Amino acid sequence: MTDNSQETPAGAGNSQDPPAGAGADGNAHEEGGVVDKSKRKSLLVGLGIAVLVIGAGFFLYQEFIGSRSVSTDNAYVSGENAQVTPLTSGRVIEVLVTDTQPVRKGQLLFRIEDSDQQIAVQQAEANLAQAQRKYGQSLANNQALGATASANEAQINTARASLASAQASLTKAQADYGRRAALAGGGAVSAEELTTARQALDAAKASYQEAQAAVAQAQQNAASARRQEEAAVALTRGTTDKTAPEIRLAEAQLAQARLDLTRTIVRAPIDGVISKRTIQVGQRIQSGSPAMIVVPVGALYVDANFKEDQLGKVRSGQAAVLTSDFYGSDVEYHGKVVGFSGGTGAAFSLIPAQNATGNWIKVVQRLPVRIQLDPRELKDHPLRVGLSMDAKIDLTDAN
Repeated sequence: MTDNSQETPAGAGNSQDPPAGAGADGNAHEEGGVVDKSKRKSLLVGLGIAVLVIGAGFFLYQEFIGSRSVSTDNAYVSGENAQVTPLTSGRVIEVLVTDTQPVRKGQLLFRIEDSDQQIAVQQAEANLAQAQRKYGQSLANNQALGATASANEAQINTARASLASAQASLTKAQADYGRRAALAGGGAVSAEELTTARQALDAAKASYQEAQAAVAQAQQNAASARRQEEAAVALTRGTTDKTAPEIRLAEAQLAQARLDLTRTIVRAPIDGVISKRTIQVGQRIQSGSPAMIVVPVGALYVDANFKEDQLGKVRSGQAAVLTSDFYGSDVEYHGKVVGFSGGTGAAFSLIPAQNATGNWIKVVQRLPVRIQLDPRELKDHPLRVGLSMDAKIDLTDAN
């Protein structure tokens, strides 16, 4: 007789044991979904250490590296371009340069027809010669007027002599008439003789009065001639044929005509590269009209637009290092800060920002900082106006 209580039915298992295949999968689920507490602590500690290291590194960078300089890529090459404008009008007969052509200071750029200017020079020369002759004529007239005045003064003496003679004749006539009039009562002198004496006396009086008038007339003529001389001399007094106003005016007009003639030949005002040539042969150009631009590629500078919160320690004279996309980071330019703009770009824009509005949003402004480049480096690696630059200013530079 068998004991059935000890037998286990087929397919039955212990209720506390996991099902077949469940043991391995259960352990895998526990290991993949839940991190062990000991490992979790070490991970948190490592993460904290990493954060501290990164923070310390950022602090050290800002303290010892980042705070020593400021940089921007909002920088562009600029230059004091020379605009070539003719100072006289005329027809262009020759143009000797083209765009992109390098030129030296004083090099011939173009010529203007000079026929009108040559005629103007000849006219000015003729006017100068005429002015010199007129000045010589004025001096001769002064001498002639002086001689006339002297002659008139001499006539005064002649008139006075005539007056004295008339005075003597009048005195004699008066005496003769007095004697005859005294004798006429006694019959010693006839009436006819007395009449003759009276007529002689009247004639002597008339001659005397005429002599007096002649003296007065001679005096007036002498005074008038002397005043005419003084008026003529006043125009030339204190002058020579070099300092006379009319001669100097004619010389100035001649100098202006010659200057206009020289201005028909236009030369480069500076060293540089020709840009924006707008003239052609045969074109009539007016005085002051732009003809071309000379860009001084050997004397360029950089306008670096730094943010306003970067400029607290920037000073004029500080050293700067710049690179250009034109050559890449392998070529460095060294320069000096020479100054700051008088205002931000927004302040000088055509339509300035209206900040006094209800929808105002603060925008960090940029201030242009001018950096002068080293001419020797520009000679080795030329730049062009408008190229982008990366600028970095050394804030530790005491200059």
